[in-house]
Amino acid sequence: MAENGEEKLLAVARHIAKTLGHNDNMADDILQIFSNFDGRFSREKMADDDRRNSAALESTLKSLERQISQYVAADQPIWSDSADSAAFLDAVDDLITTIRDWTPMAGDKSVGACLVRAEDLMQQTMFRLEDEFRTLVERGGESLELNRAFRSESNGNSSFDDEDDEDEEGVIGDGEEHQIPTAQPITDYDIVIDALPSGTINDLHEIAKRMVAAGFGKECSHVYSSCRREFLEESLLRLGLQKLSIDEVQKMPWQDLEDEIERWIKAANVSLRILFPSERRLVDRVFYGLSSAGDLSFMEVCRGSTIQILNFTDAVAIGSRSPERLFKVLDVFETMRDLMPEFDAVFSNQYCLFLRNEAVTIWKRLGEAIRGIFMELENLISRDPAKTPVPGGGLHPITRYVMNYLRAACRSRQTLEQVFEDNAGVPHQSKVDDRASSSSMSVQMAWIMELLESNLEAKSKIYRDSALCSVFMMNNGRYIVQKVKDSELGSLLGDDWIRKHSAKVRQYHVNYQRSAWNKVVGVLKLDSGSLAPNAAVKSMKEKLKLFNIYFDEICKNQTNWVIFDELLRDDLRISLIKIVLPAYQSFVGRFQNVPEIGRHDKYIKYDAEDIEARINGLFQGSRGSGGGRK
Repeated sequence: MAENGEEKLLAVARHIAKTLGHNDNMADDILQIFSNFDGRFSREKMADDDRRNSAALESTLKSLERQISQYVAADQPIWSDSADSAAFLDAVDDLITTIRDWTPMAGDKSVGACLVRAEDLMQQTMFRLEDEFRTLVERGGESLELNRAFRSESNGNSSFDDEDDEDEEGVIGDGEEHQIPTAQPITDYDIVIDALPSGTINDLHEIAKRMVAAGFGKECSHVYSSCRREFLEESLLRLGLQKLSIDEVQKMPWQDLEDEIERWIKAANVSLRILFPSERRLVDRVFYGLSSAGDLSFMEVCRGSTIQILNFTDAVAIGSRSPERLFKVLDVFETMRDLMPEFDAVFSNQYCLFLRNEAVTIWKRLGEAIRGIFMELENLISRDPAKTPVPGGGLHPITRYVMNYLRAACRSRQTLEQVFEDNAGVPHQSKVDDRASSSSMSVQMAWIMELLESNLEAKSKIYRDSALCSVFMMNNGRYIVQKVKDSELGSLLGDDWIRKHSAKVRQYHVNYQRSAWNKVVGVLKLDSGSLAPNAAVKSMKEKLKLFNIYFDEICKNQTNWVIFDELLRDDLRISLIKIVLPAYQSFVGRFQNVPEIGRHDKYIKYDAEDIEARINGLFQGSRGSGGGRK
């Protein structure tokens, strides 16, 4: 023990001399100074020690070469025999220790030459360890997959429960056997996959420790990640997610892209909730105590699959802003939002920081896409031309489209509120009355309503008949109010908005009555002042004749007009009956009491029941007049 300590002391002294001396003469001078204090540092003593050390290193190295070479050159996997693997690892430990202990004396020519041989031996050893590591990963996964398949067959269950599995296997396998295990379709995300047997994980850990200790940590991470990366890529393919470039996604027909988004949602959830956490767990076990190598390995394993998932997301985000794409883009946005905690948890180390940051960036880009889609909806409303009037003043297609679109969008109210709140500075805030305290989404909805209303007002001016113009606005206004009241739009826009626009509908009702019926009812008014009997009789006959003409004309024209809402139609008919019938009955009663007229029946075309029946026959509409309420 004392001799060993003395040898180390001499080695340290020699190392100090070599380090401080810029050349051999200076190093000798420093050793000479040491020898003045202690005879053990004399030139003769040091020379004897050098010879002994060199011989000892040579002997150790030859022994290690004999032990290691037989394993390095072996045709069979070393880990097929536990005794061989243990002996090989012991030899590797000795080689690592030898190089570490003798490196301070590398300045000695004979020791330096031995260390060069030792480094060459270490290189060969690491190459063989890489091969063994790769074999263990591949065979471990294969044996675990065979066990799963056996259990599935024993239980009478298919390995895959996806209805499209046969097609997918045809794409992946083409009848060939694949050694890479792939993830099974699942519905419960609260599981972890044990990708390798426990014994294999322990063996891999022992190899990883040696490779990291020898300075080959990156090589170990590379061989590990190359094997496990294939597993993830095959798993995504089995889940139906194709490798598509951003350009390929953007050129894809929308119906195909909708199907691809559904597959992406499944693949993203399985990856972030099951596959990646399972890989993290496996990495932590294989590289236990070797955090840097483990973090690097995990990043290399998951990088390709993660980028594949994010690239698809990015392609959706920067794609077309067509309004019909909103709902699928919302699905992608919500999936990314819900997976953000998984991105944060799984990609928490320094090597994965760029993946986490990219996920956040693309998620925000999806929010921009959603806001862009709403801007496109605004443009669609504003640009919709006022060319052809809707027959009978019925519902305009754009009213149906916009209101049903917004109702459907509001089913994702929480998501949309998040999207619009993230948009600092709402450009339409000042254009909506009394909405300073409203949410950004409320402001957005109110602005779209304002655009729609302005567009409809422009379209109403196409009608030459002012009464029909009022019917058109009444129909569309009523439809809008009902759709708002029966959905989340009601709570977004508020009771004041509903009251205000309900009042507008009532005003359109009043405008219609004035435009269409004031003239009819007006002719029934008796002339004021005293007229000669003959003049009064003539005036009453003329008024009754005009009434019949006006009434016939209005009933003929408005029978094909449209009031889509049954309650509104009934209310309108009742209000007309209340206006027309009393005035008509009063006039006819006075007319019948004039004795100079003689026979009254040849002037009175309608009785009260006829008037009521004709009014109840109004607004029947015709095919294609927009009377439906969908």
